[in-house]
Amino acid sequence: MGDQNYNTQALEPNGRAVGVTEHAWCQAVSCGTGITVLALQVCKAETEISLLQNALPKLQNAHPILRSKLHYNTASNAFSFTTPTKPYLQPKLFSLSSTSQLLQTLSNNSSNTSLSPLHLILEHEMNTNIWSNPSNFPCTGLDVLVSNVYALPEMKLVVVLRLHTVACDRTTAVSLLRELKELVGEREGGGVQGKKGDIISLGIEELIPNGKAKKPLWAHGVDMLSYSVNSLRLTNLKFKDVKGTRCSEVVRLKLNPQETANILAGCESRGIKLCGALAAAGLIAAHSSKRRHDHPRKKYAVVTLMDCRSLLEPPLSGHHFGYYHFAILNILAVGGGENIWDLASRSYMAFAKSKNCNKHFSDMADLNFLMCKVIENPGLTPSSSLRTSFISVFENPVIDTTREMDQELGLEDYMGCSSVHGVGPSIALFDTIRDGRLDCACVYPSPLHSREQMEEFVGHMKRVLIHGSY
Repeated sequence: MGDQNYNTQALEPNGRAVGVTEHAWCQAVSCGTGITVLALQVCKAETEISLLQNALPKLQNAHPILRSKLHYNTASNAFSFTTPTKPYLQPKLFSLSSTSQLLQTLSNNSSNTSLSPLHLILEHEMNTNIWSNPSNFPCTGLDVLVSNVYALPEMKLVVVLRLHTVACDRTTAVSLLRELKELVGEREGGGVQGKKGDIISLGIEELIPNGKAKKPLWAHGVDMLSYSVNSLRLTNLKFKDVKGTRCSEVVRLKLNPQETANILAGCESRGIKLCGALAAAGLIAAHSSKRRHDHPRKKYAVVTLMDCRSLLEPPLSGHHFGYYHFAILNILAVGGGENIWDLASRSYMAFAKSKNCNKHFSDMADLNFLMCKVIENPGLTPSSSLRTSFISVFENPVIDTTREMDQELGLEDYMGCSSVHGVGPSIALFDTIRDGRLDCACVYPSPLHSREQMEEFVGHMKRVLIHGSY
């Protein structure tokens, strides 16, 4: 990777090569991490399909990256986008009988038979990887966006959008969901606020303010050595099966409005964000799972993902679709018996200090390089698990206050998250506050971790959050 020149100069009028971060995500998605899925359960099947069929081309027209195709050049080991002039996406429809057969198979293969159809379909879609094995790519390229619609009894549907993370970070997913709901609701303006055109936005590296990513060569070497050596000393959750074929599964963490309000108030009073409390609850639950009476201090890696759009030059808005997040990795020592708020403050302040030092820009090349090296050499990680951290959180939660619109559309429930069974954390938290309620999709690699193990772990996290907020 280090010898490749992944510039963003257009390869043709409607295309460009991927940037360095985008290339890293192409590698990650190929091995199973970064398949982003939005799954929506609606109860107006008789009208939703036609509205959806009309809405998707409008979204692709407003956001060219959504109609892009991803190409892989085996000779140069490089990925590129091409962007057709006209939108093309139409959802694939699965009949009630086809969906029923699929759900029966998925339920039989799941260790938890109580999972809802929405949950089962979400997991199924996260583990359907059309972008794997890039050497087998057809020369025509592969779509970065796929849509499927599953029919359920009582005239209900599960509508799915599956996206390659190279084209969709969490901000993109949130804006996409909002615009889709507005289009389906036929509201004035259509909800589409993207910049119409045929050229997709530049990669993040091309937009970093001058000097922010600068680092002396020796500093790159020192930092990469530090990341590599420290990774050998990190603690992980106990692995259940390191040899089985991996997939991504989800456990859902939900709190009521009062519990959520208490936690947010605790964060505000201490000048920290929710991500600190979530990371702390995860660290306490993980350390308790070691079941050691002496509670020796252990080191855990926490990755905090932040949206860099407002920090770029020129600044971008949430209507610029693509991947513009980056990660800050911090290592925290936990000895057992910590107060959740002390640990939450320590976690958040470590992130804030790194952010103030521009590590999200200066360490970008180092972390991209190391991620690709881990993908190529799984043996660099414990038990070849490809685990690069214990937990990942987002700097800010998604705030959703569209309950009234959802009721008008017949939207009963939805889930959104990305796969992690290739390279990544043991657990990734995708947190949303919906009308005052915390709803968190906790994604983990299976069978590296079992569903029973992770349900117990997330349940412990929930108890830590609730008890700590009183």
